[in-house]
Amino acid sequence: MRGGVVAGHGGAAPGASEATAAATAAAAGGVRSGREALGRVDITWCQEWDLKAPAPEEQRLLESSEVPTFEPFVLFASASRHNFQFGDQNVQMADNSFSDGVPSDALEATKNASNAEKLTDQVMQNPQVLAALQERLDNVSHTPSSYIETLPKAVKRRINALKQLQVRCAHIEAKFYEEVHDLERKYAALYQPLFDKRREFITGDVEPTDAESEWHSENEEEDKLAGDVKNKVVIAEKEAATAEEPNPKGIPEFWFTIFRNVDMLSELVQEYDEPILKHLQDIKVKFSDPGQPMSFVLEFHFEPNDYFTNSVLTKTYKMKSEPDQADPFSFEGPEIVDCDGCAIDWKKGKNVTVKTIKKKQKHKGRGTVRTITKQVPNDSFFNFFSPLKASGDGESLDEDSEFTLASDFEIGHFFRERIVPRAVLYFTGEAIEDDDNFEEGEEGEEEELEGDEEGEDEDDADINPKKEPSQPSECKQQ
Repeated sequence: MRGGVVAGHGGAAPGASEATAAATAAAAGGVRSGREALGRVDITWCQEWDLKAPAPEEQRLLESSEVPTFEPFVLFASASRHNFQFGDQNVQMADNSFSDGVPSDALEATKNASNAEKLTDQVMQNPQVLAALQERLDNVSHTPSSYIETLPKAVKRRINALKQLQVRCAHIEAKFYEEVHDLERKYAALYQPLFDKRREFITGDVEPTDAESEWHSENEEEDKLAGDVKNKVVIAEKEAATAEEPNPKGIPEFWFTIFRNVDMLSELVQEYDEPILKHLQDIKVKFSDPGQPMSFVLEFHFEPNDYFTNSVLTKTYKMKSEPDQADPFSFEGPEIVDCDGCAIDWKKGKNVTVKTIKKKQKHKGRGTVRTITKQVPNDSFFNFFSPLKASGDGESLDEDSEFTLASDFEIGHFFRERIVPRAVLYFTGEAIEDDDNFEEGEEGEEEELEGDEEGEDEDDADINPKKEPSQPSECKQQ
């Protein structure tokens, strides 16, 4: 039986007047039966209710010549199946619900309307009907939006006032983040002397003092004992080995090692990019000046090399810290909205962002074949400095372009927030281990939840002896 509709109080439900009109028109036109009249109405039955058989009076009214119109709720009929179902019993509408004759005046219509009202009252007094109706209403899933739609206009008006306040809060929050950006600029100036000294140690321009090189590790006591033993046993051998140990300048391949350690960056680096990145000496972050639109610049400083003449490659990220007029409630702080790269002055034959291919062309008329060379784009980290432009003229980007642009924004943000401030920890891998431990903790929580579910299954097995006990799971290290 197909799903039907239950309409509440407050006047005739949708479709009721149509059923009545169809019945009246059928009577006036000499329709031979109620089945034929219902065939003219495109309405459907309610879903089956588990009800007991109707009382004799309800049975008689159901078989009356009127297509029922109920004010409290409407049971719609289907042209393909014209029967009410109560429990296991079907009450078929009589084919002779309309007599072969035609009502002579409006008395018949009034009588039919009276019968319908009586049937309505009787059905609504049936506790089975009320219970089934209440159960069906209780099972309807309510969403916040559907709940809001049911509220009175006065309450909706107050909710709109709250939304106005929320928009004003979003604009205040935007001002907050603008001041945060000013603080970042202020403290970046305090960090910079330390970052400059970091660069000097990395490049080997300055050698750190003993005090600057002192670092207390977690295993300091064990290292000290081991060192004392070695000093007592092999002092002479240790001195000889120290004399022969190489002493490279600075910290070789510092930034290149970071690129290899961080998955987000290593995915961008091709084999032919590696020799170039070994010449990278520093990465800096510079914030926009006061009064200027919010932005930041990544500066990649290179030592002289055989690949390009630039000493610095830059990438500028433009940011926005204001609620969107079309969707102000989506504001969650500053976001990157666009970025600009820079031109790389490649030396002849050293541009790794393009590759040269040979292609054969055949002349249509003479049939001769010639070979031409053509440059096509090539995967490379240095495409990072030739980014896609965010659409600013209302045109939407395709899905691949949107993904590429979002990834670019994420990488820029990662350089600014993580790589540059904590470079040494990404070089040693300690920062990466911290990130991995955090992810493993989340997975561990999931495992604990799964364990609880398994425990519940075991309890069920104890309660229900017929249920087969679950197989023991593999032991998990705690």
